[in-house]
Amino acid sequence: MSAGPTTVPDVTGPAAHRAVRYAKFTIGYNVIEGIIAIAAGTVAGAVSLIGFGIDSGIEVAAAVVVLVRLLAEIKGGEPDEAKERRALKFIAITFFALAAYVTVEGIRDLFGGEKPDTSIVGIVLTGLSIVIMPWLARAKRRAGLEMNSRLVVADAAETKLCAWLSVSTFVGLLAFAAFGWTWLDPVAGFVIAAFAIMEGKEAWEGELVCDDDDKPATTTGDSSCSDGCK
Repeated sequence: MSAGPTTVPDVTGPAAHRAVRYAKFTIGYNVIEGIIAIAAGTVAGAVSLIGFGIDSGIEVAAAVVVLVRLLAEIKGGEPDEAKERRALKFIAITFFALAAYVTVEGIRDLFGGEKPDTSIVGIVLTGLSIVIMPWLARAKRRAGLEMNSRLVVADAAETKLCAWLSVSTFVGLLAFAAFGWTWLDPVAGFVIAAFAIMEGKEAWEGELVCDDDDKPATTTGDSSCSDGCK
């Protein structure tokens, strides 16, 4: 796919202010979500739910990085390519850390013979996130594309992963509650890890690919989001 033209993020328009609001919402929501998920997962012994909670913490860290960069640029700072690249690599590392944790814990859980308990709190929490996260990811992505901001688009990809993670965790918890399938919880964790590795690779390389309804643009290397993705 071809790369879009080289541009700098537009932090003067309404999209930038929407991106700030989305980042603040992400931080607040995921702090609460993460605390509840880790506590419920620890009580139930559900590795996918603990991984879900850790991902919430990663989402908070990524949103803080995005928020700090956006506020600095909105207040008059010049867009800094080097700082943006470092922020993207930080987000990538958080993806890889999540994948490693969930994989190791999933293997231990799969072969350790430990049976998790049913977590009604986890089912309700992940069900709520299934509703909220896809909307938030889409809203972030549109703001990022309008701004030509790779950083905001990368953050949207992380939120999209959280949405898929919500689905995977919800299905695993629900299936265990209904059928007692103990193997499904770690398998759900492996699915989460696979998504995390893919998204981490894209963030590390600065490669942001449009969804089908955002095409035809792609950004690689020094390029930013293409005008075709607006």
